[in-house]
Amino acid sequence: MLLHGNGTTPGEEETVWHSERLSQVPFRVLKAHNGAVTSCHFCFEDTKLLTSSHDTTAKLWDFSTCSPICDFKDEHSGPISECNPTADSTRMVTSSYDKTVKLWDLQTGKVLWSVSLDGLVTSCNVSGDGKRVVCSVDVDNGVCIIDSTSASKVMNVKDHHSSTVTRCCFDPESRRICSVSSDRSVKLLDITAKRTTIQIKRAHDNVISDCGFSVSGRSLCTASWDKSLKVWDVNTGEFRHKGPDHLRNAHTGSVSCCVFSQDASVLLSGGYDKTIVLWDVQSNRKKLVLKGHSDWVLDVALSANKKWIMSSSKDSALRLWNIENYEEIPAVIENKKAIGSRLCRCEQCQKPFPIMHRDNADVITKCFFCRLSTPPCSSEPPLPAAPPDSPCAP
Repeated sequence: MLLHGNGTTPGEEETVWHSERLSQVPFRVLKAHNGAVTSCHFCFEDTKLLTSSHDTTAKLWDFSTCSPICDFKDEHSGPISECNPTADSTRMVTSSYDKTVKLWDLQTGKVLWSVSLDGLVTSCNVSGDGKRVVCSVDVDNGVCIIDSTSASKVMNVKDHHSSTVTRCCFDPESRRICSVSSDRSVKLLDITAKRTTIQIKRAHDNVISDCGFSVSGRSLCTASWDKSLKVWDVNTGEFRHKGPDHLRNAHTGSVSCCVFSQDASVLLSGGYDKTIVLWDVQSNRKKLVLKGHSDWVLDVALSANKKWIMSSSKDSALRLWNIENYEEIPAVIENKKAIGSRLCRCEQCQKPFPIMHRDNADVITKCFFCRLSTPPCSSEPPLPAAPPDSPCAP
């Protein structure tokens, strides 16, 4: 599971396959920035890459050649803390320590508007409908919502947190804004009601560095300097009585970033330990760990088809990893065996049944007995062997 960019195995990693010779995950190193690369995104239906940096620039890259095709520069006078493309990839918003937020036209490379704020702008995000921009400002521990058409401030919530807001983002329906802070709390702000509807105090044991919704809006992931990730059910509020799903020992240092896949089946994280981790959301287990960066991983992105990972780092570089065939790597196979089985609910009899993590849960939807009674002409996939300790075993 732990794979180095040079294809070698770590000597001291305590894993079930530590003595195995691991296959290399194909990757490419992208270098064009002259400072820490603060954020990275796939855009234009995964045919382009978008990045921002402390070197005061943002860049649009061609995916196939891994080379920059457009520089967004000479507008910010300080490090860019984050960039975010709109859903249709026509525009981009950038936030900067020069106390401004800017909206750019991705086709022309021109700034459409610039809004000045009272302090360093630590993060920014665009709503899914493209109508609003939200940013966090450190001087007043607040968040500011800007109309993307008129560049006017719709809401400016000062002292939203008791300490610096590290990240803010819209939910998929553009109705709520999640913000996390060094005060260790998570807040969800309802835009229509103009009030905080969910507040989780001491959500982590240290600074919360990142947050992100699943596409359904039901789940929220938070990353923290306490070396962990947590997944919260914010749609039904189940976290109130059962707590979040806790991804422990996420990294050996602070976790800096996290993002769900579009189907929310996997989660991606990056950290101070210079690694990128791919997680199975249902089991809360690591599927893959990638090493290669020489400094803190600041941001990660996953392509829509889940075949590519992009990571940006304080080492001024990006890495594009091809994980299309990672399931065939011996170490990953061994890891699945070590994890064992998990329970799924049969779509026919509604009873729980075990399924191995290496099996495809999207295909195997019925228990052993219901599948056994399926007529031979059915298009159901072949029955997998039941594990010896399974209640379905003969």
